[in-house]
Amino acid sequence: MTGDWRTDRIGTALRGENPTVLRRLTAGFAVIGDVQFLPGYSVLLVDEPGVQRLSDLPRARRLSFLSDMDRLGEAVERACRRLDPAFRRVNLEILGNTDPFLHAHVWPRFEWEPADVVGLPVWLYPRERWSAEEFRLGPQHDALREAIGTELDRGSPTPSTPPRSLPPDETTAMTM
Repeated sequence: MTGDWRTDRIGTALRGENPTVLRRLTAGFAVIGDVQFLPGYSVLLVDEPGVQRLSDLPRARRLSFLSDMDRLGEAVERACRRLDPAFRRVNLEILGNTDPFLHAHVWPRFEWEPADVVGLPVWLYPRERWSAEEFRLGPQHDALREAIGTELDRGSPTPSTPPRSLPPDETTAMTM
């Protein structure tokens, strides 16, 4: 996969031109990562160009973004657990140190990872893993894309399942 969409990931997602988009969520886009050395790596992109950090969003949109991050993380977890018995867990990260737009990383972790990195942040993997052709997103990941998309669809709120209301004391605590 190549093209201009990498230089404007949010704009191309909004225009339906970003080939990594799995689903449109409430406050962003669930996308599969460009690199798949940890199969299932996904990213939540904010849907508002110009938003650089979580605190740039009004509180309600912030909570929606975090809820979408949770939903994507759970979808990746369920899909990876089903597809690979060595699945261990999911790591969620909002960093913002390189790309100038709000996004959240969803990293599945596996028992088969090399011993020297399995317990470390994924960013400490050797640089060649990030650019190796064998780990580049491609047609070999179609089943994985489908599995995550299916899990996202299963996790979507339906009219018969309204969102949980917070008790008054939790609502008050969240607004402070």
